[in-house]
Amino acid sequence: MTSHLRTSISKSDLLWLLAIVLCAWIIPKTALAQSLPVIENPERYRLPSDMSRVSFYLITVDVGDSVWDNFGHTALRMYDENSNVDTVFNWGYFNLSGGVIGFPYNFFKGIMNYSLVTNTPAFEFAQYRRQERAVWQDKINLTNSQKEILYRRLMWNLEPDNIVYSYQYFFDNCTTKIRDYLNEALGGEIATSYDGTASSTYRDQVRSHYASVALIDFSLDILMNSNIDRPMTEWENMFLPINFRDRLRQLPSNVAENGDKLELLSAPQMVMEFPPPQIQTKGYRAASMALLGPVLFLFLMLKKIPMSYFATHSRLGLKAESVNYRLFGLMGLLTAIFSGVYGLLMLGSWFISDHLDLHHNLNLLLFWPTDLFGILVALRWFLLCKPWPTDHNTLPFINYYILAHAIGMVIYTAAAVFGLSAQHLDGVLFNVVPGFFLFTALVWLVGFEPTRPRTTFF
Repeated sequence: MTSHLRTSISKSDLLWLLAIVLCAWIIPKTALAQSLPVIENPERYRLPSDMSRVSFYLITVDVGDSVWDNFGHTALRMYDENSNVDTVFNWGYFNLSGGVIGFPYNFFKGIMNYSLVTNTPAFEFAQYRRQERAVWQDKINLTNSQKEILYRRLMWNLEPDNIVYSYQYFFDNCTTKIRDYLNEALGGEIATSYDGTASSTYRDQVRSHYASVALIDFSLDILMNSNIDRPMTEWENMFLPINFRDRLRQLPSNVAENGDKLELLSAPQMVMEFPPPQIQTKGYRAASMALLGPVLFLFLMLKKIPMSYFATHSRLGLKAESVNYRLFGLMGLLTAIFSGVYGLLMLGSWFISDHLDLHHNLNLLLFWPTDLFGILVALRWFLLCKPWPTDHNTLPFINYYILAHAIGMVIYTAAAVFGLSAQHLDGVLFNVVPGFFLFTALVWLVGFEPTRPRTTFF
C-alpha cells in the first residue's frame, strides 16, 4: 500500500514503475484469517496505568497520483492521556538501498521487506498534505481488555526482531496488519462477520485503482494471469484501505454509552480533503487507436510494384515512401518494444521469479521476447524508408515467424471466444488483437523485399 519513503518521490515513482511492470504482484491461494504469532510472556509489556485513557484511531489515506500509492494507505494512531504520548504506527516503510537495479530485482524475486515505524501525527499528516491526499480519522471503540490485547501486540511488533516483515501486496500489507491485529483484539469478530465472497476479483480492483495511471493499468492487465481472476473473499477484500474502513463502520462494538452500544468506528473526522486523481484515457482504448488508426491508413496507402526480372512475383509497397515508411517504422518500434518487453517479463518469470501470478500467462501467445529483434528492422524502415532486404536463406525464416505469430493470435482468439482459459482475455482480444493482426499482415506485405541475386557476370 502507500509507503512513506526516505527518498524523493520522483525516485520512488521510477522504482515502483520498474517493480510493478516487472512483477505485477503476488496472487497465490485464497487467503483466510491466519493466526498471529503467539506473544510469549505478554506481561513483560507494561500497560499504561489506566487503559480507559488510551484511545485508538484508524487513519485512512486516500489514493494518490503516483504509481506506488494508488491503493491508498492505512495507519493506526494511539493516544495515551496518561503520558500525553500521541503515536502513529505505520507499516508502510521500505528500504530503497538496493537502488534502481537491486530494488526492482528483489521485488521481482519476491524479496520485499517492509517495516513498522512510529511517528507523530503531525509528521504523518504533513506527508499526506504534501502529497495532496485526503485523510480520514475514526475512533475505534474498544473495551479495556481489547485495548490491552491490541497494545501488547503493538509493543510486540516494535521488538527489533519483529519490526521487519515480508510484504505481500494483497495479503500482508499496511492495511491487513491492522485488520489482523484488530481481529485478534476483538476475538475474531471481523473474520466471523465477513466470511462470504466479495463481488469483485483482484483484477477488477487492480484495474479500478490504476485507472489514473493508464500505462500501468494496461501493463498489469497483460502481465497478470488467471490467478487474479477468482472472486475475492470479503476478508481478502479488506486489503484495500477504503474497503477496510467501510467494513469496520458496519460492525458494532462492545462499548456502551448511555446504555446504547456504540459502533466499532465513531467520531469520523476529515483530517484533510483533496480531490482524488483524475481517471486517464483507458490504456486499452489508447492502444486500440494507436494500432488500428495508422494500420488502416497504411492499408489505404498500399500500391502494387511491377515485377522485376529477377523476382518470382510482383509485390506491394507504400505510396509516398518517405512519409509512410517512417510511420510504418514508428509503429514497428512501438510494437516490438511493448511486445518484446511484455514477453520477456512473462517468460523470464518462470525461471527467476517466485510470483506465480506471472506464470502460465496466455498472453505469451501474443507477446514474444524475440520481438525485441524487430527494433532493428523497424529502425531500417524508419531511417531508410524502404523494406528490409531478404534472400533465399532469410525469407523462409521470416515467413515462418510471421505465420507463427498469426497462428498464436488465432489460438488466443479461440481460447477467449470458447472460454478455454480461466484468464480474463476480453480486454486484449477486442482492443489489441485486431490491430496486432492487421499490423502483422502489413509487415508480411510491405516489410521485406527480395534482393537481386548475384551472378558471375555482374
